[in-house]
Amino acid sequence: MTSSSLDIRHIGFLTPGNYPDDDPASGLEASLKLFEAGEELGYDSGWVRQRHLEHGISSAPVFLAAASQRTKRIELGSAVIQLGYESPFRLAEDISMADALSGGRLNVGVSAGPPLHAELVAPLVFDGGWQSFDFSYARVERLLANLEGKYLGNGETYVISPGNRQQARLQPFAKGLGDRVWYGGGSLRSSEWAGRTGLNLMIGSLTSGDVSDDFFEAQSKQLAAYCAALPAGRNPRVAAGRVIVPTDSADRRTQERYRDYAASRHERTVVPQGPRRTLFSRDLVGSSDEIIEGLLADSVLPEVSELRLELPYEFALEEYIQIITDFATKIAPALGWKPTFAQDPLDSWKAFA
Repeated sequence: MTSSSLDIRHIGFLTPGNYPDDDPASGLEASLKLFEAGEELGYDSGWVRQRHLEHGISSAPVFLAAASQRTKRIELGSAVIQLGYESPFRLAEDISMADALSGGRLNVGVSAGPPLHAELVAPLVFDGGWQSFDFSYARVERLLANLEGKYLGNGETYVISPGNRQQARLQPFAKGLGDRVWYGGGSLRSSEWAGRTGLNLMIGSLTSGDVSDDFFEAQSKQLAAYCAALPAGRNPRVAAGRVIVPTDSADRRTQERYRDYAASRHERTVVPQGPRRTLFSRDLVGSSDEIIEGLLADSVLPEVSELRLELPYEFALEEYIQIITDFATKIAPALGWKPTFAQDPLDSWKAFA
């Protein structure tokens, strides 16, 4: 295999969590099986997209709490929870509960800003004039403050329940969870703010063209701004996400489907899209050698040690397992990664395909 100039020490996968409109349980079960398969392949983390008004995972904490009971080692993450929909206190309760159930394996990716589909959804989420609400980074800061576990009231405020008397604070207190909050940076401004706040940073296969029309140049500048803004002595994690679809062990019909999928999305990678000038990286679809060559040419990846495999939408479980198996066994080792825990990948295929 090709020797790598990269130093990828942590690999994860991000799944959209699809399910049929008329049978959500089957799709959610498939996603849980994907997490089990990922753990057995040695993946360091598994992530879910939180999506609203779609047949996807609308509550990452609920799903990840379920995944925590089906896995033992793999880190569990959300990418990302849009705080425009959330109460920073109630969300802190939910993710703290999920973290407690997981044994401290939860990673929480968040983003700021008004909720998507605000005109449609906000009247259902908020009481009163939501247009005047503060959807800024301050909402993230409130979440972080809630996760600190500080006692509420005057220091002598107690909550009384049958058989119990305790000082008032958010429960359960998940020690260390605040250090496992990530920000989904997609612009120079958001990346710089995330660095100044000391959050972990996730960057993905789309970003803002606020400083360049070239995807890799824009993302490199955002990453540099993040690192420059970090407080002294703070060394948080940074993970990059890319759409990677290896074809090595797929049959011919599936390979053609993968290539058709990438071709249908190629045009959006050519020029910035929409009024926000969104930039997309090209999907990497092909043999492991072709994908390794593409990853080695990625000018951002030498700056990170964590790589997240972004899985396509609307694929079947057996296709997802084929993709994560080929990636973990044929590609990731050439990038410097070594599995900490893994069983024979063929056994994973037999168990979950």
